Amino acid sequence: MNRTDRPIANPIVVLREEFDDWAILFNPDTAAAVGVNPVGVAVWKRMDGKRSLKEIVLEIKAGFEDAPEAALEEITAFVDRLAEQGYVGYELKDNNR
Repeated sequence: MNRTDRPIANPIVVLREEFDDWAILFNPDTAAAVGVNPVGVAVWKRMDGKRSLKEIVLEIKAGFEDAPEAALEEITAFVDRLAEQGYVGYELKDNNR
C-alpha cells in the first residue's frame, strides 16, 4: 500500500465501542470480528476515503501525545491487515481527471 492511498472503511462493518476506548469491528458478511485499541478506533473513524494514510497518521500523532516515531509504519501495517481481512478498501484514483 502506498502512503498516499486513501483507505475507506467497509460500510457494512460495525464498530462497537467497548470499555476503555477499545472496540470490536464486526463484519456481518463473514461473521469475523477483531478487537482494536484506542489508536485503532481513531484510525478507523478517519478512514473515509478522503484522507490519505499519511494524513490520518498526522492527525493521530497530533491527537495522541505518546504516539511513537514509527506511527506511520505501525498504522500502515494495521490498515494493511484490516484490508487483507476485508474490513478496509481503498478509494480509487481517477487518472482521467
